[in-house]
Amino acid sequence: MSADPAGVLTGSHYIDGNHAACEGALAAGCRFAAGYPITPSTEVVERIASRMPYMGGVFIQMEDELAASIALQGAVWAGKKALTVTSGPGFSLMMEHIGLAAMTETPCVFVDVQRGGPSTGLPTQPGQADMMQARWGSHGDYEIIALSPDSPQECFDLAIESFNLAEQWRVPVLLMMDEVVGHMTERVVIPEAKDIQVTERRFTKKSPQDFKLFEPASDMVPDMAKAGDGYKILVTGLTHDERGYPIMNQHIQEQLVHRLVNKIRLNANQITRCEEVDIEDAEVIVVAYGITSRVARRSITIAREQGVKVGLLRLIVCWPFPEQRIRELASKVKAFVVPEINYGQMVLEVQRVAAGKAPAILVGHGGGEVHEPEVIAAAIIKAAKG
Repeated sequence: MSADPAGVLTGSHYIDGNHAACEGALAAGCRFAAGYPITPSTEVVERIASRMPYMGGVFIQMEDELAASIALQGAVWAGKKALTVTSGPGFSLMMEHIGLAAMTETPCVFVDVQRGGPSTGLPTQPGQADMMQARWGSHGDYEIIALSPDSPQECFDLAIESFNLAEQWRVPVLLMMDEVVGHMTERVVIPEAKDIQVTERRFTKKSPQDFKLFEPASDMVPDMAKAGDGYKILVTGLTHDERGYPIMNQHIQEQLVHRLVNKIRLNANQITRCEEVDIEDAEVIVVAYGITSRVARRSITIAREQGVKVGLLRLIVCWPFPEQRIRELASKVKAFVVPEINYGQMVLEVQRVAAGKAPAILVGHGGGEVHEPEVIAAAIIKAAKG
């Protein structure tokens, strides 16, 4: 269905990625947000706090990130689309509640504007070292979806897509931005509301007597109910049956967790999304995401000017990982070059999936600034020579 015009600031704007992500969330129908200011994500909550009252929504500045990451889940079960946003240490504090959202199949969006770390690290400077934490940071077996924009326009577009994916699959979706994209100011075009497609929550049509809160439909995703509408809503992080009742045995654990994992893994090919540039004749492929992919484009131009056949595979959806495409390319190319503003995270996935058919060469960076294009270009040229 089309977006609610109340949340859509149609027009051409010159705004940064943080503000664009806020506008994307509002266009997607987000009407509750909770957050605790932390650099470099603060502009998202500042804009949400100023815009939300004009469309009947609520923003609460919580006492910390723990409170923010649980408040939005309460709002979801009250019927709202909800978001929280953070950076660095705040993202670490939210890990337990990302696991809770996965276990309770609570559709919500976490925005992480990454900075250099570990610990307090570089609060005002870029990093991309939260990527594995996004996938594996909470405990137990679970699956999430994570997207990585490379421009303010994509911060807007992918914020909408994050909410749509969260509603479709009933999972927490992570919008993995970085400081440069968050603070980069560019033209952002916001369409008219009628041209923005949003996925509405799949509320049950069953009567309260016939409804089970965690009974999966044919796509493995249960319908939802809203507090106050007469349904029994028992939401717990404990292993639970289709009614939501805690059941402590191996059979229910296997049944529940297997479904939580498989609803994403078995549908990974329809969730993953990449941009491909000059892949057709490539002997070397650069795998990049976020701001690093924009630097890599210049590196590819430098390498091509020297006769190297090189292409770009940009990860738009990072989790689930595009295993099938990497596997196909691994049998055709000499090597992958993986620049990241960390010392080796997504490169490990490239190596795993390539399975020895082509090496994955890390061009790591500790954070604080982006790569020099010449550094990535040198790695491309070296990889092409074998």
